[in-house]
This record gives sequence, C-alpha cells and structure tokens, in this order.
Amino acid sequence: MHELIGDITLSILFAWGLGLAAHFFRQPLILAYLVAGFFIGPFGMGWVKSQESIQTISELGLIFMLFMIGLEIDLKKIVRAGPVILIAGGGQLLGGCILGVLFFMAIGLAMGQGGFDALYLCVACALSSTVIIVKVLYEKRELDTLPGRITLGVLVLQDIFAILFLAVQPSLDNLQISIILLSIARVGALVATALILSRYVLPHLFHQIARRPELVLLGALAWCFLIGEIAERLHLSREMGSLVAGVSLSTFPYALDVTAKVTTLRDFFITLFFVALGMTIPIPNGSVIGLALIIAAFTVVSRVITTFVPLYLMKQGLRASLLPAINLAQISEFSLVVIQTGLAARHISTQTASAASFAFVVLAVLSTFAIGRSDQLSRSGISFLKRLGLRDLDRTEAGEGGHDGGGHGEPRRIIILGFFRAASALLSEIERRDESLLEQIAVVDFNPVVFSTLSARGLHVTYGDISNVDTLLHAGVGGAEIIILSVPDSLLKGATNVKLVRHVRSLNPTAKIISTADLLSDVEDQYAAGADYVTVTRLTDAHELFAAIEAADNGLLADKRAETDALLSERREVLP
Repeated sequence: MHELIGDITLSILFAWGLGLAAHFFRQPLILAYLVAGFFIGPFGMGWVKSQESIQTISELGLIFMLFMIGLEIDLKKIVRAGPVILIAGGGQLLGGCILGVLFFMAIGLAMGQGGFDALYLCVACALSSTVIIVKVLYEKRELDTLPGRITLGVLVLQDIFAILFLAVQPSLDNLQISIILLSIARVGALVATALILSRYVLPHLFHQIARRPELVLLGALAWCFLIGEIAERLHLSREMGSLVAGVSLSTFPYALDVTAKVTTLRDFFITLFFVALGMTIPIPNGSVIGLALIIAAFTVVSRVITTFVPLYLMKQGLRASLLPAINLAQISEFSLVVIQTGLAARHISTQTASAASFAFVVLAVLSTFAIGRSDQLSRSGISFLKRLGLRDLDRTEAGEGGHDGGGHGEPRRIIILGFFRAASALLSEIERRDESLLEQIAVVDFNPVVFSTLSARGLHVTYGDISNVDTLLHAGVGGAEIIILSVPDSLLKGATNVKLVRHVRSLNPTAKIISTADLLSDVEDQYAAGADYVTVTRLTDAHELFAAIEAADNGLLADKRAETDALLSERREVLP
C-alpha cells in the first residue's frame, strides 16, 4: 500500500511538472502525461517498477474517464441530429473499419487465430479524440458552427460504436453468433438496469441530497462503481459498466450538477490513467516507430476519405466537408482504451500496442496545430480539389441557374456579407415589416444550410468565402448601394471586419457600408477603414436588459415576455 501511494505521488508530481511545460509550449496535456509516465516508469528511470501499482492506477483512471465520457454522450442530440450527421458518422465508421482491416492485413498484421492486431488497429484508427477536438474548437468558438456540430455528432457515434466493440471484445477468441447475441443480451440487461434505476430511483435520492455537494459527489461515485460491479457480474467489464453508468446519467435532471462535482476528481484520475499508460510504453525500436508512422498516415488519409466523401455526396460543399475531416484526423483516447483491453486479453502484440501509442502522440501534436489552422488548410484543400475537377455549391461553377448572385440577372441593391444569427434575425424582420425588400437583397456565405434554405425561399444567395476578394467581385459588391457585414470578428474566418470594410470600400467607393464590432476599440478602426455605420451589439443588448429591469420593477415583466413571445411566434428564421 505504501508503495502504491509513493508511485501515485511520483505520477502526480511529474505529470504536473511536465504539464506546466506543455502548457507554456502550447502542447496537448495528454502528451505531457504520457511522457511523464514513460520517464518514471520501468522503461525510463525505473522509479515506478511495480506492475500491480501501474495496473491499479490505470484501471482507476480508466473507470473515471469512461464514466465522464458517458456523462457527455447526449443520446437526444443524436436523435435530433438528422440524416447528415448520422450518414456522415456511419460512413466514417464503416468505411474506416473496412479500409483499416484491408490495409493492416495487407501489411502483414494478424487477423484471426488468436491474433487480432489488424482488427484492433482498424477500430482504434476509426475513433477520434474528443478531448483534443472539443478543447481546440471551443477556443476557436467553432463548436456551434455547422462543421463543429457535424464533428461533435460523429464523435458521439464513435463513442457508441466503441461501446459495442467493447461488448464483444472479450469473446473474440471464440466469436460465434450465439456468443455475440449473448454479449449483446448482457449489454442490454446492463443498460436496462442502469436506465430503470436512473429514471425511477436516482431522481428521488438526488432530490433529497441536492443541497449537499459532498453527498452528490459521493452518490455519483457510488453509482459509477455499482454499475461497474453489476457489469463485472454479467461477465462484462467494470470499465464498460462505468461508461454505461455515465450514459444513463447523461439525460438525468442532475447530470450537469453531477458533471460539475465529478470534474475535478475525473481530471485527477484521467491524469493517472495516461501517466500509467506512459509507463507501459517501451523504448521504441525502428520497427515500432515505422509502424507508428504508418498508423498515423493511414489515420489521416482514411479520415479524409471516409469523412469528406459522404458529406460531399450529401451536397454539404467543399468547406463543410473538409473541415470535419481535418478536425477528426487523429486517434482517440478511447482508442488507447481499446488497445489496452486488447493487450490485456492477449489479442494483440506489445509491439502493436506501443506503435498505436506512439501514433496517438504524433497525431495529438499534429492535430492540435491542424485544427488551429483548419481554415487555411481548408482553403488550400478547396483550391486543390477544384483543380481536380470537384464542384462546390457555387451554382455558377456547377453550371446551374438560380439564385447565385454571380452574374445571372440584375445585381442586388443590398448585399449581406456573411450569414449568422444577426443576419437571420434581420431577414426575418424584413419579412415581417416589408417583404418586398427581400427581392433587393443578396446574401454571400459558405454555410451549405444557409445556401440551400435561402435558395429554397427564393432569395438571391451566393455560395462563397467573404474573405476572398474574387468572391466579393463575383457577388456583385461593386454595384451594390448598401453592404452589410453582420458577423462579428470572433466568428469570422480568415478576416476581420476592418479588413473586410477596407476590401469592400476599395471595390465600391460609393456604397453605404454597415459593419459590426465586438470591441468598442474596433469602432474607430472600422470607421477609419471606410465604414459608414458600425453597430455594437452589446449596446442593443444593454438597452433590452435595462428595459427588462424596468418592466420587472413595475410589475410588467409578464407583459413584456408576452410581447416578446408574440414576436418570436411570427418569426421564420433560417438559423433559429
């Protein structure tokens, strides 16, 4: 016991020290934890030698990590996701696994008769890193964009796929239909038990202890280990039980509260898991490094093929098809879980497991930079794909008529550059007050949903990137009387409102340019660049909030709400 405590102490100290270094050099924290584990482990300095300690630390960390992954899986979002995400996710998983098995068998890895290296690697390469993707997209404020929502939807489907694989994984040595059905029945029994208890028993218990944070935390942990133990009794695994425990709580009324309480503890044990994983990575030889690079290269290429192609065939446009492929081009933390279960079951070799871990590290670093620069990469990719002859949603290029704004019919008097919620609200307001004005408006944006929805409504819309001067010329900016820039800098890609105002002014010296500013300091810069009027949304928000305070003080808040509800009921926005 004292040896275990000492090993945990070393793990946390080195994880913290290398984590600080990773933070300063803008590297993934997971990479720091793996390096820390390797450094203090038996293949490094040898300060932690006990295999029992390593296994205990790893199992505890894994249980908590899967419990938190389960808490973050929102099954309702999958149901509401629609066909685009479901088909894209299904195509990515099915295509990735088929390509993976064929590729890894072709390079000589085992598949059957006790060795399942090709199968485990194809599953591992089909999964992407939730931790890396969500963190970078959150920092870029892209979680709520169309490519961001597609990416998150595919991630959830990947997690569900991993659950199904873990269910049949113990029976791979003797895989028969009866065994698969028995495994599925056990999973069904486990899920049913968890869902029934979480729906009819837990709400009453958590309602009683809602004001006692320590009991909420303890209750969440008790639930995690209870379902884990039930899974063990059903001849599944505690790790899978913890995942089901999290999923069953994901739609629970207290799920957010539970997540908030468990987050700190989760971070502690996840750190231990990755440090323990690092301890199992031996010093690589040439063959391990070579296989790791092959795995990494296959993951990137297969992700582009299996993600881009379904989205492009569903007419999502080159940009909205490429960005999810770039976002998803790495190996998941869950992949390491799959690999570790395969290693523990002796389904794969140590060399294969080590190569997969090194591939994870390589892609974690490269992917962080790639997602951070995904806009530049997508622009280069779009240019390359167009040279290959692939058509974008731009109807002029596609040779179609209609509402493309690029030379068919008279140029519009008012042009809206970029279409997000403010522009959606503006069109709805125009539709309510003066519908005839819609015939004088053209919209330029590269969101395929915006393009198809506005086209279906008969509006003049051009599919294109507003930061590209050629797009602005093509859209007829030079002949417009009023040009509106309604997207704030925080959401613009490859440009700022100051730069856009300057470009637009150079193309059209006489138009009235209306732009928007996030910061008060940006207002004068936009006027200096050539804007005629700059909106600051915080001022209108403040006015509305003050009016709500006045209504509350005068006992009129219910009337104000009724007035707002009446306005909302009349609106038919493109982006609700």
